[in-house]
Amino acid sequence: MNRFYKYFLALAAFLTVLAGICPTAALAASWPEDTYIEAGGGIVMDADSGTILYGKNIHEPFFPASITKILTALIVIENCDLDEMVTFSYDAVHNVEENSSNMAASEGDVLSVEDCLYGLLLASANESANALAEHVAGSREAFADMMNEKAAELGCQDSHFANPSGLNDPNHYTSAYDMALITQAALQNETFVKIDSSLYWKHAPIKQYPDPEDPHNVVYAHHQMLRKNTSVYYPGAFAGKTGYTSLAGNTLVTCAERDGMTLIAVILNGQQVHYRDTKRLLDFGFDNFQTLRVADYDSTYTSIENDMTIAGLTTSDITVLSLDKDCSVTLPKGASLADAQTAITYDLDASAPKNAVAQIQYTYNDHAIGSAYLQLKEAEAIRSSLPSEAAQTEEAAELSGTLMETEEFPLPSPAALPSEIPAESQLSEASETSEENGLLSGIHFPAIPSAVWIALAVVLVLAILIFISVAAKRYYDKKEAQERQRRKARRSQRLKDIGCTQEDFDLILKEKRNSSYTPKRRPKHSPRRRR
Repeated sequence: MNRFYKYFLALAAFLTVLAGICPTAALAASWPEDTYIEAGGGIVMDADSGTILYGKNIHEPFFPASITKILTALIVIENCDLDEMVTFSYDAVHNVEENSSNMAASEGDVLSVEDCLYGLLLASANESANALAEHVAGSREAFADMMNEKAAELGCQDSHFANPSGLNDPNHYTSAYDMALITQAALQNETFVKIDSSLYWKHAPIKQYPDPEDPHNVVYAHHQMLRKNTSVYYPGAFAGKTGYTSLAGNTLVTCAERDGMTLIAVILNGQQVHYRDTKRLLDFGFDNFQTLRVADYDSTYTSIENDMTIAGLTTSDITVLSLDKDCSVTLPKGASLADAQTAITYDLDASAPKNAVAQIQYTYNDHAIGSAYLQLKEAEAIRSSLPSEAAQTEEAAELSGTLMETEEFPLPSPAALPSEIPAESQLSEASETSEENGLLSGIHFPAIPSAVWIALAVVLVLAILIFISVAAKRYYDKKEAQERQRRKARRSQRLKDIGCTQEDFDLILKEKRNSSYTPKRRPKHSPRRRR
């Protein structure tokens, strides 16, 4: 028994050492799930990669209340200049719920689009939402159509918008996922971020407060997680929107940044738990996940060279493909991109870059963690990367191909065939012999030795064999050239479809690239946005 126990301890020690020297045997990090929210629905999403870190009822429709104004503001910014002037109509001022949020504008007041946007996003002014909608589309109903079109464009499938303010309407609803998509798009607009991250704004005087110095002409942000003097202030929070109606309950969108990662948290039907739930979601995201820029961590050529082809050429033969440097993935801390699974799609939507040829989609433990576009480099970048003798090499190849594609291949003439000319003494002797025998009287016909005939026959056979060989080579070269032209035509059409000219692509030198995945130390990203 003692001997068995010693063997057991030795085996255990050996396995422990083996585990220490074989890190590849370790299991990949699991997907964190240790969080929850009390609200009816919510989500936390990485704004850069679009990865969903946690969600609850993310596709269930809820009333959004005033977080609707994020979409309203985005559409206004995309369709107006900030210095355009907006006139408040009677309908804009009075078509609101009693005691709802406002900026005290009256019928006939005129403010700039910029002033109205600050009132919309900071003070959640409902009359400002109505006035902006009328200014952009002519009516609130027409603006609602624009809202639904924009939402569909962004990929929203659980939403329908009926007004620009978010006031109660049975046909006005959204989901946590759709609201995160809308906010993700808004964060890509610098004007939106500048306005929405402000804590206050002083707008032009209005009828009710004509004095330019009147403090009533200053609007303040309602989002308490952005304000340092509140108990729920969250370090890194820089933008977002509050909302409340009797039917929607408390709704909240919050954007926060830390260590190069930007998160979007959405709470729907919060019932006084919206700030607590939001903090829980943001802490969960920042504590458990990391954002990686794909181009810094993935060697794409190795992973796709046997899958993707362009006109018969694998990507390992093409040196002008690169990964979009703006694409990111989100992984649990401690996980490696090498542990992720990849899939390639060539079906690109309208949002893809014009020079994209494919998209690499990444998953980790069945969670979608982001994607990256595979792109053709710009023409100037292609030219700068070519060796100096590339053009000459390409021209030589083209010239060779042109010569092999000549339509006529002349047969050798009899005069061109090699022959053996008899010596003069032999010709004279043969002529005399013919005369003496009375054969072909008056005609001098040389007598050719048998050795000469044999030599002539050998030369003739060799000439025929050479001709057959050359003709066969020409046939196959021509066939290969035609196939090359067909491939070139297909490649030209493909390049035309993705916006690259044939001239640029013809400068490419095919160079084998067999680089394998090599983890790099994660770069320190500077904060993308600051208040």
